[in-house]
Amino acid sequence: MASKEKLSGRKRDERIAGYVFSLPAVVLLIVFLGVPIIYTVYYSVFQYQVMRPNDILFIGLENYKKLISDSDFWVSLKNTFYFTVVVVPVQCILALLLAMLVSKKFKGVSIFRTMYFSPQLTSMVVISVLWTVLYNSNPNTGLINAFLTNLGMEPINFLTNEKTAMNSIIFMSAWQGAGYQMMIFLAGLQGIPRDQYEAASVDGATPFQQFWSITLPNLKGTIKYVIMITMIQAMKLFTQPYVMTQGGPRNSTKTMVYYIYTQGFQKGNFGYACAVAAVFFVIVVAMSLLMQNLTSEE
Repeated sequence: MASKEKLSGRKRDERIAGYVFSLPAVVLLIVFLGVPIIYTVYYSVFQYQVMRPNDILFIGLENYKKLISDSDFWVSLKNTFYFTVVVVPVQCILALLLAMLVSKKFKGVSIFRTMYFSPQLTSMVVISVLWTVLYNSNPNTGLINAFLTNLGMEPINFLTNEKTAMNSIIFMSAWQGAGYQMMIFLAGLQGIPRDQYEAASVDGATPFQQFWSITLPNLKGTIKYVIMITMIQAMKLFTQPYVMTQGGPRNSTKTMVYYIYTQGFQKGNFGYACAVAAVFFVIVVAMSLLMQNLTSEE
């Protein structure tokens, strides 16, 4: 009986210790996530101009009604969805291929791992400025177009043509973000027992058959996690359009976060920006839940 009481007391102490250690994270989560969400929803029902902070007028759902008929809102939502739908599979597939490459044991593999991961260690602003120079339509300053003209091809207006601007940002974003997902896939690959591949080789399985029957099933949970975090990061696209195109040309790279920024901080329509942010938050949560249900196991 005494041992049971001692054991239950130990469990109680462990539970209390768990609460104590998790308390700072919970407090930070409430302060930096919960409180901003509450204030966003609160200000979304007001006509609140940043330049006139004392002139706050309660207007109910008028901001949300305005949002429905706002063509810029729908354009930015379409651009955000397009970026997400394209960049998520491209970036995840690229990351998996890189992980499979650097998972092999060969001389200098650590150098390649560092090279592929190094863009993650650089600020996105710096990366965006660098690629803006690379994408410059002038062959004298744009390195990519200088290379194309040397091959006898015409220069491409990567960032000034509405048909190529978003795709150029997608390519750059996939290159920059693949290194992080590569490290996650690499950890998953290293957790697969090697004897499974050895047994498959003895049975005469080809490398593709081994990849399809061994690698993918063992990485199912990792793939689900990578897709989820990549999708959420893609939905938050802001820095690249802000630095490289300012949402242009013709709003072809204006995303939801960039639209919220322009409404709230450039035009001063803080109440309307909060309404857009609230709707966008619901969309992101709904997409995350949908993706979780689609990728969950039976």
